[in-house]
Amino acid sequence: MYPRFILSLAAVMLLTAFSGNDPDSWSIDMAHSKIGFKVRHLGISNVRGDFGEYDATITMDGEDLSTVAATVTIQVASINTSNERRDNHLRSDDFFSAEAFPTMTFESTGVTNVDGSTFELVGNLTIRDVMKEIVLNAEYLGSASMGDSERAGFEARTTVNRTEYGLMWNRLTEAGGAIVGHDVEIILELELVKDA
Repeated sequence: MYPRFILSLAAVMLLTAFSGNDPDSWSIDMAHSKIGFKVRHLGISNVRGDFGEYDATITMDGEDLSTVAATVTIQVASINTSNERRDNHLRSDDFFSAEAFPTMTFESTGVTNVDGSTFELVGNLTIRDVMKEIVLNAEYLGSASMGDSERAGFEARTTVNRTEYGLMWNRLTEAGGAIVGHDVEIILELELVKDA
C-alpha cells in the first residue's frame, strides 16, 4: 500500500512538472519586421510611415494562440515618413512630443476570439502618458526553420483616434476639411526568432 502511494505521488509530480513548462520566448528579427502606420491626408490620400527603433517581448506556449502575450516599446523619435520636415513636425509637441515622451508602449492583457490562425490581442496602448485599451486584429502566419533558428510570423492591425492620445494638431483646407485625419491605422508585420 505504502509503496503504491509513493509511486502514485511520483507520477503526479512528474505530470505537474511537465504541464507547468514556461511558454516559449521570442525576439523580433528587425531585418524582416516593420511597425508602421497610415493616416488620411486631405481626406483623399494616405501618408504612410514606420518606426525604425523598437523592442518587444513576446511569449507563446507552443502554437497555442490563446497564450500569446506581448510587450512592445517604440522609440517615437525614430518615426520615418520619408519627409524630414514632416518627421520633425511629428516629433514636436504638436504630435508625439518626443523629448518629453520618448516612448510609446503596448502591453497585452489577454487574447480573445481565437479562430484558426486569427485572434484578437487585447492590451493597453500608451502614448504621451495616455493609456487606453485597444484590440489588435492579429493573424499567426506560421513557423519555419532557418539554420539553427526557429521562426514565427505574425501580422496585426488596429485603428486609433490620435486626438484621444493628445496628438491634436490640425489645419482646415479651404473647403473646410481636415489636413490630417484623426484615425490612424497601426500595422505590425513581425518575424520572430525563438530565444535559445
